[in-house]
Amino acid sequence: MARRGKRRGYSDPFTDLVFNTLLGITFLLIVTMLFINPENKQGKINPKAEYIITVSWPDWSPDDIDTWVESPRGDLVWFRNPEAGLMNLDRDDRGMLNDFIIVNGKKVANPLNQEIVTIRGVIPGEYVVNVHYYASQDKKAVPVQVKVEKVNPVLEVIYYGTVTLDHQGEEKTMVRFKVAPDGSVLATNNLPKHLVTLEGRDQE
Repeated sequence: MARRGKRRGYSDPFTDLVFNTLLGITFLLIVTMLFINPENKQGKINPKAEYIITVSWPDWSPDDIDTWVESPRGDLVWFRNPEAGLMNLDRDDRGMLNDFIIVNGKKVANPLNQEIVTIRGVIPGEYVVNVHYYASQDKKAVPVQVKVEKVNPVLEVIYYGTVTLDHQGEEKTMVRFKVAPDGSVLATNNLPKHLVTLEGRDQE
């Protein structure tokens, strides 16, 4: 009597299970690698801003330093007017007042004192960057650093400087920079220009 052979198309359920599991793991690994290694963008920065202005003063300082920026069109950005034209005050820092972050569910003091203004487009003409000693807790002089960066097409520092604000209410022009229609910076200077309004001095 002839021996019957195995049915055509028959497969072991255990083998199918192992194969499908390996297939699923392979798929997940491929997806994970795509997220870990995104497409190369040739080192270009996402152009959310054309220029970034960073104002900083010593960590743990309780004093409040304010940033004021004027555009060529006369738009003025400061803590009570955080958006003007193409300029945005992205971070307003009040020294150590309410300066906390949450770490692992716990409230921790943030020592960093820093304000950031971004300029999200190119408007030809002169920009003015001033710093103002708004409120003093310890009545001491405060060293303030200002950095202006041109973002596109590559990151470039166009100004970096430090000034000392001696007393509450003092205002100083850190830098004035002139922008060409193509976005390039033509010149910089620090000739004084008053920007702070009476409303911005209401702590004095």
